[in-house]
Amino acid sequence: MKRGRAWSRRAILHAATILPAFAWPGAGRAWAASNADWDAVLGAAVGQIVQFNAWGGDQRINDYIAWAGHEVLSRFDVTLRHVKLADTAEAVARVVAEKAAGQASGGSVDLIWINGENFATMKAQDLLFGPFTERLPNMRFVDQYEKPTTVVDFTIPTEGLEAPWGMAQLVFFYDTARVAVPPRAMAEIWRWAQDNPGRFSYPAPPDFLGTTFLKQAFYETTADPTAALSPAGAQAAMAMAPLWEFLDRLHPLLWRAGRTFPKTSADMRQLMADGETDIYFAFNPGDASSAIAQGLLPETVRPFVPNAGSIGNTHFLAIPFNAAAKEGAMVIADFLLSPEAQARKENAEIWGDPTVLSLAALDPEGRALFDELPRGVATPAPDELGRPLPEPHPSWVAALEQGWAERYAT
Repeated sequence: MKRGRAWSRRAILHAATILPAFAWPGAGRAWAASNADWDAVLGAAVGQIVQFNAWGGDQRINDYIAWAGHEVLSRFDVTLRHVKLADTAEAVARVVAEKAAGQASGGSVDLIWINGENFATMKAQDLLFGPFTERLPNMRFVDQYEKPTTVVDFTIPTEGLEAPWGMAQLVFFYDTARVAVPPRAMAEIWRWAQDNPGRFSYPAPPDFLGTTFLKQAFYETTADPTAALSPAGAQAAMAMAPLWEFLDRLHPLLWRAGRTFPKTSADMRQLMADGETDIYFAFNPGDASSAIAQGLLPETVRPFVPNAGSIGNTHFLAIPFNAAAKEGAMVIADFLLSPEAQARKENAEIWGDPTVLSLAALDPEGRALFDELPRGVATPAPDELGRPLPEPHPSWVAALEQGWAERYAT
């Protein structure tokens, strides 16, 4: 990369500190759902069938959702049907089409796993039911202060229109049997790839993890990373130019010389398992530990985080405006916020997805559920994760994906 375009660690860290502290009517006060209101929700939910539209690309997550379905059926007589998506935009498009057709009730989507540009789209087009999160009893445990992205989604205030479900932060993993010192910056990855051609790759955008790699590389190459927190405008092309320079240099050094890319994060992890690559990354700090526990990766895999920090966010659950089973959807969202469900989700042997809850807000019994969790040999400690970098404004997703497709899609 040209020295004049070299990324500044100080600038990137500055971007991480200016995430706006948005306020909305439910923020800043204790969460206290009315018992009578919640009893009415539980009563109306009995017998409802909830079409839960969620990404279906990871069997561990699918198994967790199946477990949750069994629990809500036995406890609340609510049926959860997992509609497995390849891309969340599929469900968003269905809701858009239903609104255009005048279908104000009885919609095909009751609950949707969502964040980022998909949430921004649905909020902007009034496609969401709510605010509803203040009605959920377990929202009182959510750590909205230390984890501000639980109420701000890719710089967009959630305003009670989506319930936080889990935390995510980009973490890289390397096989210590083949890599002595991992590259902790994009510039270092390029130098490492020169010495180890073909041993690294990333998923092709618009896979969400491939797009996240573009965001991380953008932060580390652009002259002003704080620009990513505002809508992409006329200066976007100039801001992204150093990123394309970096990728032009990197791609010939990738797996299969950058002529083809893994399709998903699971494909990228499999390349490491097969010994074809030495580094992969995930948006779940417990991903490698979970894979090791299931025999999907060698026990020599360990984590690392870029020196400048890495992108972090929260993923959410939202209810479309015309959902047929709104009460059942709220019951499921609240159950998935319970200490029991959150602790099971964070278990590296099951999923390894970090909790949105404040452990200090839990009673001793709830806290014990987390204290007793197996952390896994490849899960970074909280102090190793560092302060996460904020997600760019949703408009940068389209700009980055379009720019990548124009240059590298085959």
